[in-house]
Amino acid sequence: MAWVMWFTGLPGCGKTTIADKVLTILSEKGISARILQLDEIRRAITPKPKYTEEERDIVYASLAYMGKLLADEGINVIIDATANRRRYRDFARHLIPNFAEVFIRAPLSVCMEREAKRKAKFSPQDIYKKAAGEKAAVPGVNVAYEEPLSAEIEVDTTSMNLEESARFVADRIIFMPMAGK
Repeated sequence: MAWVMWFTGLPGCGKTTIADKVLTILSEKGISARILQLDEIRRAITPKPKYTEEERDIVYASLAYMGKLLADEGINVIIDATANRRRYRDFARHLIPNFAEVFIRAPLSVCMEREAKRKAKFSPQDIYKKAAGEKAAVPGVNVAYEEPLSAEIEVDTTSMNLEESARFVADRIIFMPMAGK
């Protein structure tokens, strides 16, 4: 049975970089998975995003449902999305039988520094600079980020580098009872 792992954490914490590396490690071990990157999918669902609570409700529910559909077809899924409210991840947990959260932890100051330098293909640029704007809604700054209460996997990216973080996550995915090969 396929699984869905939701990589969550503040913008700039390393979700995308770690997810990509985890995918490579799993592939080397003969485990295939598909990454659903919210920043890419959001462009199809909301081409001109406003990042309102209502819009986030729709986007995260859509993302969870996509993950469920893929898992139902036997495709392992890594969801790469901040999901600033626990209810988004809880909805996915309720919807998807083989679901787990991977919390990528980093302090806001570190995330801000990383985000300022990132060249992500789909992620919006300079979100922390824009957080000062009147209508900006940036998790961890002027919109709450609710950390997982009991993530199945947690990584602190200030104490582990990319390789260590990705191996830590991949090893735990491989040995989780739900993650059968």
